[in-house]
Amino acid sequence: MLAVADTTPLRYLLVIGAIDILPALYERVAVPYAVAEELQHPHAPDRVRAWMAAPPPWIDLRQPQRALRLPRLGRGEQDAIVLTGELRADLILMDDEDGRMEAERLGMTVVGTLGVLERAAEWGLIDLPAALAHLQATNFYVDDALIEEALARDAARKGAR
Repeated sequence: MLAVADTTPLRYLLVIGAIDILPALYERVAVPYAVAEELQHPHAPDRVRAWMAAPPPWIDLRQPQRALRLPRLGRGEQDAIVLTGELRADLILMDDEDGRMEAERLGMTVVGTLGVLERAAEWGLIDLPAALAHLQATNFYVDDALIEEALARDAARKGAR
């Protein structure tokens, strides 16, 4: 399975120490150069910059062949959407609301950081309550209702075993 990643899911999975779930879930992750640049921005956490300076072998850095010009999206979101289409990737990892809406409008499957963490918990790769607690301790913005829903699904899944 091939996923294309935007900046935010990679950044926060790195910050909470859960980046290694990506190759277990998706095998390969394509990352546009614009996203790599954002991850190496001087304001990015040291851990994020260091990781992107020497990405693991399951990361495939790519430049899309064409450009998408949507003023409400950043270059990383635009390139991730284009690359998802060009590579016919199975899904795009993205949290930005405008970017998600555009990707869905184009018929792409979109999974955000929360969705990645939930899937990893389903596969037994992480403890979801602990991962979400780490995520909430960062500056990641998510509606509390989405966290509650994810935790309820996780509890129901564990109760069904």
